[in-house]
Amino acid sequence: MTVPFSTFLLQLAQAVAEEDGQRLAYLLRPTSPHGKDLVKEFRNPSRETLTSQYGGSIDTPWDEIAVRYVLVTTHAARKRPGEAFSEQSQLISLFFRFFSQNTGWTLPALFSMLRDLRDLAYDFTTNKRVQADFNARYNGQNTECMESAAGVVAKAFSMCMMDRTSPLDLSRKWGIYYVVGLIMKCYFRVRRINLSKNILRALEANPDMPPLSAYPRSHQVTYRYYLGMLSFLNEDYAKAEQELTLAFYHCHIDAHRNQERILTCLIPLRILRGHLPSAELMQRFPVLNELFSPFFAAIRTGDISAYDAALERWEHRLVELNLWITIEKARELCIRGLFRRVWVATDRSTRIPISMFHCSLRLSGNDVSVEEAECFVANMIYKGYMRGYISHEKQMVVLANANAFPRLGDRPAPYALL
Repeated sequence: MTVPFSTFLLQLAQAVAEEDGQRLAYLLRPTSPHGKDLVKEFRNPSRETLTSQYGGSIDTPWDEIAVRYVLVTTHAARKRPGEAFSEQSQLISLFFRFFSQNTGWTLPALFSMLRDLRDLAYDFTTNKRVQADFNARYNGQNTECMESAAGVVAKAFSMCMMDRTSPLDLSRKWGIYYVVGLIMKCYFRVRRINLSKNILRALEANPDMPPLSAYPRSHQVTYRYYLGMLSFLNEDYAKAEQELTLAFYHCHIDAHRNQERILTCLIPLRILRGHLPSAELMQRFPVLNELFSPFFAAIRTGDISAYDAALERWEHRLVELNLWITIEKARELCIRGLFRRVWVATDRSTRIPISMFHCSLRLSGNDVSVEEAECFVANMIYKGYMRGYISHEKQMVVLANANAFPRLGDRPAPYALL
């Protein structure tokens, strides 16, 4: 059934009067079926023409919002994401005038509008037709669109945080973590990750918020994922592992793509801890299995040359994922595995000449001197991979009688000495 603009205006006013947030979100979504009807009804719409005809037909600012909605759907249908983004930004600014004076029933509409804004910014960046004449027409505007989207979402965050008059069950504060997730996505997209710290400081400074566990699980997972990613990039590996683990275990079982994103950073952290994932888990994620399985095999066998070959083969992909440094650090586990094989080959002797460790390194493709081999052994002892000491005078490694090579997972502070 075709929906003319006059009917759309009535439906919009009714949704506002009934405080129906879900219905309002549906009506203002550019991809909703009635959006196509409005595109057909107005072949060449302009804000001035629509305002002169329909301005004042419903309460302000909804008459202006309806006009902007027509322009958004028109630009989106005609593959003009830059113009659609601009109109959607104006639409949200008008909505903020209403949102700041109302309670949490408006949150579904806010979420939908902000998500559409982010998607339009992303479409502008990746649209092939835009890319063809990008340099000539837009002069770097793709990054500006996503940064501008982050600024609009940040305003919504402030409005949610500042709700101190609504009852708790109707508070706009229930939108905080969803909005934070959108801001983080924008910041990560434009590589302005440091700006996230301002958001986190604002969260910590607000004692009146409900606990994170009270929010919808999807909001919790997104927030914990980005908090874990920030900690990971700042090399706070203990915090990163904690947050990403919680995000993974709370992630919906059918959200395969989100689980894969979480595991992309969580698996390297678990490797550093000495915990390799099971084959059953990796079979569920073939892309990650292809990437990480060569490293797992090399660590299990102590094959340094295979580990180095995998590092070289996957270097570009690991750099893209910000994982190269972490995986390179895990090379120590391979060296530990190699030295343990030397220990087993000597019938688990407590006294092993440094020359044997030197030979093992040479055979594994590492052309190092005896002095460098001694440094490798000293590093293994210092970091808790081996228990013992080096007699430099006798060029001998003296290992503990019991538990000479402790289980990797038993180290008390595995991230402290990285």
